[in-house]
Amino acid sequence: MLKIGCHLSIAKGYTHMGEEALSIDANTFQFFTRNPRGSQTRAIDLQDIQGLKRMLELHQFAPLLGHAPYTMNPCAADAGLYELAATMMADDLQRLEPLPGQYYNFHPGSHVGQGVGVGIEKIADLLNRVLTPDGQTLVLLETMAGKGSEVGSRFEEIRAIIDRTQEKGRLGVCLDTCHVYSAGYDIVNNLDGVLEEFDRVIGLDRLKAIHLNDSLTPFNSHKDRHACIGEGSLGLDAIVRFINHPRLRELPFYLETPNEIPGYAAEIKLLREHYS
Repeated sequence: MLKIGCHLSIAKGYTHMGEEALSIDANTFQFFTRNPRGSQTRAIDLQDIQGLKRMLELHQFAPLLGHAPYTMNPCAADAGLYELAATMMADDLQRLEPLPGQYYNFHPGSHVGQGVGVGIEKIADLLNRVLTPDGQTLVLLETMAGKGSEVGSRFEEIRAIIDRTQEKGRLGVCLDTCHVYSAGYDIVNNLDGVLEEFDRVIGLDRLKAIHLNDSLTPFNSHKDRHACIGEGSLGLDAIVRFINHPRLRELPFYLETPNEIPGYAAEIKLLREHYS
């Protein structure tokens, strides 16, 4: 069965997100752990979390994906922003502990002129501060489009961060289809080649989740502009090949397309119809 969901709002609580996912035939979902453009988050409600846990078990959900806020920059040059990133990630991971087996995704960040090498070192140092051997949440580095001074648009940069992190067993990768295509990995015309390169550099065993998006901008544009499925430069045929690829088809897919709930429902229906 295709493991697919979309981005839902945590505003009404965990159980509500589960109910909303089921209403659109999703069997997983992604949510921001806190305000995506800030740092505020909701109070922990253990009863609400327990309600979601029962729902996950009853309906055999794939792992959920908690997404760090965009304001978190794990390689910030400003000392205050760097400490804020460490505080937010540590707090997010603690909040996810009552939901064992779920994933936490974050953008590696922007080095803002310090250089990629410095950025990689700072990201790894932050991970070494917040990751503990007993944590139950797998932390995923997201592949980026390469706009501005972003770190993580090349597979080698992701690998370098992993190599410098002590708790390697708690790290995985979330591949974003829009981002990698914009970064210069041609998943439309050479998907097998891209996956072979990912396996050689990082290892496909670390690929744990997919952000499934079309792209408003063309190949190698280094822009982060998501499009609805089939309405961008990747196109529906390429996305269908992607979800059915033997090395990808068992992974969970999370839609981040510019949609509201009815649009997500339509995309989930379309992709289920094309999954074989």
